[in-house]
Amino acid sequence: MPVEVVFPGVFVEELPAGPRPIEGVSTSTTAFIGAAERGPTEPYLVRSWTEFERESGGLSQTSTLSFAVRQFFENGGQRAVIVRAAGDGSAATQAGLRALDRTEFNLLCIPPYTLSSDLEVADWEAAARYCRERRAFLIVDAPAAWSLEDAAGHVSSFRFSARESAAIYFPRVRVADPLEAGKLVSCAPCGCVAGIISRTDQTRGVWKAPAGIEAVVKGAAGLSAVPDDRANERLAAAGINCLRDFPGTGIVVWGARTLAGANQDSPEWRYVPVRRLALYLQESLVRGTHWAVFESNNEGTWKQLRRQVADFMTGLWRQGALLGGRAQDAFYIRCDASTTTQGDLDNGRLNIEIGFAPLRPAEFVIFTIQQIMQRPE
Repeated sequence: MPVEVVFPGVFVEELPAGPRPIEGVSTSTTAFIGAAERGPTEPYLVRSWTEFERESGGLSQTSTLSFAVRQFFENGGQRAVIVRAAGDGSAATQAGLRALDRTEFNLLCIPPYTLSSDLEVADWEAAARYCRERRAFLIVDAPAAWSLEDAAGHVSSFRFSARESAAIYFPRVRVADPLEAGKLVSCAPCGCVAGIISRTDQTRGVWKAPAGIEAVVKGAAGLSAVPDDRANERLAAAGINCLRDFPGTGIVVWGARTLAGANQDSPEWRYVPVRRLALYLQESLVRGTHWAVFESNNEGTWKQLRRQVADFMTGLWRQGALLGGRAQDAFYIRCDASTTTQGDLDNGRLNIEIGFAPLRPAEFVIFTIQQIMQRPE
């Protein structure tokens, strides 16, 4: 309450500022695991192709990573974390994932370690599990040997447990190799797809599907296979995102399904933008509500959290990220005695339940944020 003034003078009243507004986290910092000509042994950030050339040596015929990074920046990428992994195969993948433990990233690309090889499904599975733990998203390159006729059958081997945190893209892109006088070579599409995702995030938001006529693949001269409408329909039903070549438009990404896209058990995570929006919300809210771990686990704190999260979600709704004519139709927040029970209180847990209506599908997607409270000494 205000200070009661009873005589002239200067008075200072200290008021609690309350929690700061929640800030949205980055969505498209992309980690690349693979071989590079040179560079630090620890993961390092580059913000342009010129910086990659300076730090890592630029294009190299022994570095498929270098081609992927060039395509990333060429297609709109802005922040790439480079993880130099020696050798090839599972050992390099595991070492690269461990190296990312202390690094922030949102998308993960692991281009094949050589032009004539592919990652094993077990490596992709390990990477998808790691991405799920880190609230990141994995871009999977379909094996080079897949054809339009057999790809839908082969994708069943990628139905691993963390498939909602990954999406697969087919076919390979054909690009000019300046090291071979412009000869066309086939490259895994992860770099250009990551660049398009980054570009879409910047211009439209993480809730927009990184696909369609706006998702033009820059720098591509062709595709290793050319899906038509019927092939695209068949592959999309299997959870495979096609790259298409349309006259007058060019080569575009023409699909936005996760690897759970063909799985009826996880319809809420069928689409890439829905999953990535959820990851963005989870990471932003976990960070933005972390102040509460030092507060009392009671209605006063819960009320502040509800208000803080509602302000953040309302801002997203106003940007068009959520479906609903009114904010209360677009999301809900529960943080009270129904979400934090006496058992939670006894064990120092505070739970916030958030439901939101993505643009597609329109059904509510629900998740819970849990903060472990700091116990008084």
